[in-house]
Amino acid sequence: EFRRVLFRSEYDTLMRFVLAVSTLMAAGALTLSAAKTTDIYFIDTEGGQATLIVAPSGQTLMVDAGWPGNSGRDAIRIAAAAKAAGVKKIDTLLTTHFHDDHVGGVGSLIKRLPVASFVDYGPSVENNGKYPMEYAEAFATGEHHVVKPGDKIALKGTDTTILIGAGQHIERKGDANPYCAGLTQQSGEGGENSQSLGFVLQFGKFRFADLGDVLYNGEMALECPENKVGKVDLLITTHHATHVPPKSQWGLAPRVVVMNNGARKGGKPEAWSQISQSPGLEDLWQLHYAIEGGAEHNVADAKIANLNERECPGDYIKVSASEDGSFTVFNKRNKYMKNYGAK
Repeated sequence: EFRRVLFRSEYDTLMRFVLAVSTLMAAGALTLSAAKTTDIYFIDTEGGQATLIVAPSGQTLMVDAGWPGNSGRDAIRIAAAAKAAGVKKIDTLLTTHFHDDHVGGVGSLIKRLPVASFVDYGPSVENNGKYPMEYAEAFATGEHHVVKPGDKIALKGTDTTILIGAGQHIERKGDANPYCAGLTQQSGEGGENSQSLGFVLQFGKFRFADLGDVLYNGEMALECPENKVGKVDLLITTHHATHVPPKSQWGLAPRVVVMNNGARKGGKPEAWSQISQSPGLEDLWQLHYAIEGGAEHNVADAKIANLNERECPGDYIKVSASEDGSFTVFNKRNKYMKNYGAK
């Protein structure tokens, strides 16, 4: 009888141990789930834009669709990035504006990846107040929404807010921006670029801003005299760095900037110099080696996704962000990766 009691006692102890281990494993699984990243693929469209954002939930936001033509080159590259991300559809396609290097690839894209919802600022100001035909045909296949500054973009697990669009910017408090001193509006701006949608995505402590191809005056209005964008960890260059942005951009204090340039478009030496001097900038990464920039106005090869103009493979730059504000940047071409710790 004593031996049977002892056995039951040992059995109970064993069961308590198994239960404790199971609880720890479950907690570990929850921790791993919570540690999922928001992934941002900066896809090479050789001087256009196409950025795929994948939230931890798997929900997707596609920003622009690259150029038309080229046998569907840009849509093929988007589809390849989506495959690498493990996604088979685009939940929301946000078109910043209606120039061909941003919207031209939509028709080819929807043939390869279904798009559920289309978001834009409204009809094109350069097309007699109408949408480009191919884009209108595309959004007829799903939902269509016109958004304005202050509106939210559905991307589960993130807070994604429209900051600028249709020539208007969000009205909210911000810190005084010391880099606005001496800046004045420029003359002669207008057209499609000035209408660009721009947004900020927040995932925990991590913040990413994309202001499309907004021009000098629009960006300055958003950042001066108060910085309505706030500080960000990651920034994509405005207008492919084809022009020098206002110094007010320095107030965003990006840790990393990605330049969405082509071999012969964007990455202008003057723009490159000002961006690279942004206070607190840890690194500038480029989608292409900029031929005009030469050795003095390009980053080290390790941080350039595509080095050759001809027979370009279209490699992407991938950013994986964690809720604590840390993130990694990965160059598909050479598998070079750099970690940026939480601050």
